Amino acid sequence: MKTILFVILEQYADWEAAYLSSAIAMLSDGKYQIKTVSLSKQPVHSIGGFCTLPDYDINSVPKDYEALILIGGMTWRQDNARQVGSLVQDCCRSGKVLGGICDASAFLGTIGVLNNVKHTSNQLEDLKQWSGIAYTGEAQYLEQQAVRDHNIVTANGTAALEFAKEVLFALQAASEEKIMGWYNFHKFGLYEAPMPEM
Repeated sequence: MKTILFVILEQYADWEAAYLSSAIAMLSDGKYQIKTVSLSKQPVHSIGGFCTLPDYDINSVPKDYEALILIGGMTWRQDNARQVGSLVQDCCRSGKVLGGICDASAFLGTIGVLNNVKHTSNQLEDLKQWSGIAYTGEAQYLEQQAVRDHNIVTANGTAALEFAKEVLFALQAASEEKIMGWYNFHKFGLYEAPMPEM
């Protein structure tokens, strides 16, 4: 079973994690397991009030994982979030799937990850202002809810479902039919969409 790491910081956006993690569990036929990472192993609280005990801290992350997913939230702009940077760079160097949504997508801009791939975030001007000279990828920015370019997936804060869909495709977690059936069911309420076999 391959591991997918979700990075969650204090005041993380629980709904952004929930759509993707549940889709992976339902669609991937046991191919993947989800593990959580935070700055320490102390409990982390979501915006919605969930209390999560991370599986790993930033210094105990296993080398063998398939994807690194940065979940958005309220504290990516704090100085201690910079500790996640080395983990992200390791992920990129190894060619693994990398995802960032909402402020976590903008965080990727602050460490230069978005300069050579198509990407999106909450707002271009905010991304440029926060990232400063580390960000030179304006020509690659797309005004879309979610963007997948090679192994990197980015999304703005309105796009939890679109982000999940693009990460599922990047992981090849299921067939296109299953992924789109899952997406259409949650996005449009299409009850005729095929349900995954459990």
